[in-house]
Amino acid sequence: MPGGRRGPSRQQLSRSALPSLQTLVGGGLSNGTGPRSRSSNSVGLSAPPLTTLITPEPVRHSRIPELPLDSTLLFEFLLFLYLLVALFVQYINIYRTVWWYPHSHPAASTSLNFYLMDYHLAIFITVMLARRLVWTIVSEASQTSPSSLVQYMLLIVARLSLLTLCGWVLCWTLVNLFKTHSVLNLLFLGYPFGVYVPLCCFHQEGRTQPAKTDCGFSEQDGTDSSLLRPKDFLALLRENLREQFSSPTHVPAHTCPPSPELIRSEVEELKSDFNRRIKEVLFNSLFSAYYVAFLPLCFVQNTQYYDMRWSCEHLIMVWINAFVMLMSQLLPPSYCDLLHRSAAHLGRWQRLEHGSYSNAPQHVWSESTIWPQGVLVRHSRCLYKAVGPYNVALPSDVSHARFYFLFHKPLRILNLLIGIESSVVLYQLYSLLRSERWNHTLSLGLILFCNYYVLFKLLRDRIVLGKAYSFPLSGNSLGLKSQ
Repeated sequence: MPGGRRGPSRQQLSRSALPSLQTLVGGGLSNGTGPRSRSSNSVGLSAPPLTTLITPEPVRHSRIPELPLDSTLLFEFLLFLYLLVALFVQYINIYRTVWWYPHSHPAASTSLNFYLMDYHLAIFITVMLARRLVWTIVSEASQTSPSSLVQYMLLIVARLSLLTLCGWVLCWTLVNLFKTHSVLNLLFLGYPFGVYVPLCCFHQEGRTQPAKTDCGFSEQDGTDSSLLRPKDFLALLRENLREQFSSPTHVPAHTCPPSPELIRSEVEELKSDFNRRIKEVLFNSLFSAYYVAFLPLCFVQNTQYYDMRWSCEHLIMVWINAFVMLMSQLLPPSYCDLLHRSAAHLGRWQRLEHGSYSNAPQHVWSESTIWPQGVLVRHSRCLYKAVGPYNVALPSDVSHARFYFLFHKPLRILNLLIGIESSVVLYQLYSLLRSERWNHTLSLGLILFCNYYVLFKLLRDRIVLGKAYSFPLSGNSLGLKSQ
């Protein structure tokens, strides 16, 4: 009315009003009614801090029971026994004979051509396969505390005698192999170590390095760096060999860190430890398959006939079985649950295309903020959407997204191992039904007997953990401290 008091206009109300709770999480804004600034492409940058308006729900962790795990010594013994069986099977596939023929034919009276075998090579392979078992025995004996000086001296003498015996046997077999084989064949004996040094010694993760300045120059970039390089290489080589012979014993703990910086630091530590375990699994599985199934083929005489397809198939099966056995031992359920808990705190960001969610409020990503699910942030000129209920990951870091993808479901790795081992067992059963040769039936029967034990343990863990993770979470499992 004329002369009356005017109220605030609609435009002024829209600029002064605060965004609602539903607006901040990015929901219900498809009609374009949310606040938008004309001077900037991003929307809602002037909104109050998100942590003052929305508090993400606390992360809850499931409690899993303590599942029985083979001791290190028992596992190494079982792995060594399996590799010996696989080596024996490979020798059967190579040196089998038609011993059931009548003696009038030029056939052998034994099932294998023992005179064609190189016993020095077989002993060398056996010692190489037993390296982890021997080192485990020495390590277990070193951890025991002797009660008297006599027991301490006997312990030292026993360790030195065992290591000396293994070294003497290796030298004796190498000398005899040098006398009877060419240099080209002998190069195959140490090929895995030649591959391991450049691949694993020069790529080290999680090592503390000196912080670099803005100009990229540090105090160690002078003339002293050339003097330190040989020492650093030898130190890396010793450390990798030590990790090769012994499984990792130190397991990082999960304490439900309260700050985003501590969460990301814990994730980096777990990621480095996981990569180190995967590196050990890959190398030892390939090492076992190489010495068990491939190296005997390199020393076969030219006149000896063997089934190449069946031998190569045996090589693949040995590698897969050794891979699954090492994965189940080095990545036990308790360790996978630890990775799952850390991934639940980390969260993940989904990158969005330009122009999408243009009417939704967008915030600048901050490393000290815990972002709830569904919120939109801008980082490095890109738009990201929070996927997890608890998000502190770096949006542009691919390793964080990969870590969350692998471990946000706690049974993903276990299901993968069960799928691999079940496929191998089913294929071997199918091959056993179609086998017509005695060596195929014998080799499949022996390998299947070993695979049943591995598959049984995986299925047992899957049934127990499936029920544990499906149990509804209660308020007592909020996870302020890892169980």
